[in-house]
Amino acid sequence: MNLPIVYDHQYVVPLPNGHRFPMGKFSLLYELLLKEKIIDFNDIYTPKLPENSLLELVHCPDYITGYCQGTLTDKAQRRIGLPWSEALVKRTCIAVGGTILTAKLALKFGLACNTAGGTHHAFPNYGSGFCIFNDLAIATCVLQQLKLVQKVLIIDLDVHQGDGTAKIFENDETVFTFSMHCESNFPREKQKSDLDVALPKGLDDDGYLQILSQYLPDLLSEIKPDLILYDAGVDIHANDHFGKLSLTDTGIYRREMLVLSSCIAEGYPVASVIGGGYAKDLKSLVYRHSLLHRAAKDVYKFYQL
Repeated sequence: MNLPIVYDHQYVVPLPNGHRFPMGKFSLLYELLLKEKIIDFNDIYTPKLPENSLLELVHCPDYITGYCQGTLTDKAQRRIGLPWSEALVKRTCIAVGGTILTAKLALKFGLACNTAGGTHHAFPNYGSGFCIFNDLAIATCVLQQLKLVQKVLIIDLDVHQGDGTAKIFENDETVFTFSMHCESNFPREKQKSDLDVALPKGLDDDGYLQILSQYLPDLLSEIKPDLILYDAGVDIHANDHFGKLSLTDTGIYRREMLVLSSCIAEGYPVASVIGGGYAKDLKSLVYRHSLLHRAAKDVYKFYQL
């Protein structure tokens, strides 16, 4: 058995020319992982569309209906930042199903990766920053409802604070939210995670990894989660359009190895999503996202999961 990967071709959604969100990266990432034999066809799992009842574990029914039927106000739609379409609704929902499946696979195999996910700016009653439904929060609540887990740790290393996730779980002692992000970046109004680590602009590989190393071991030993959801955003890269940090490809790979090996070594299952990443050079961006899966494969093999 190799590393379990979650992918669905419905991630591919055409957007108007010039739109700054690179939807094509999802299918290109999948193709790259296959081409370079980082994944195998036999280890690919296809998610299902989640029932609305699962979305409602986190989101308001009126918001779910409004988005799925395309009846949100123009203001609410602009806040999301993506042009509405039926195809995007389906992709959005199947991506949530992907993170739910990834979490279940992580419990079964110890480690699993999604080829999408990380929509951490979605709040219960509205979407924001390209995020419509909060897959991290929904997956957490689904697994808790199924009594598969009790305590969940969300490690959010996207360059932007996981504000939606922080708000959703602000009064929930069963979920610990950890967000390490660039201080002077979106969102302008930050929420309060259980642990926020705000980083200065321009931070490089060594500085970033040193700070992460200061917090990660203590988090694991104190929280002792049944499951870890890891948002591995690559918008920390120096060339990211929305970043403001200065990490390299090597630094991102080192981050993934640090997070995954630390968690697995302590016996905690990890479900990973790719998070944010924005660049005109899609080839370079897709490679950055693939670093999560490359590191996961190495960790999976080393620990013989």
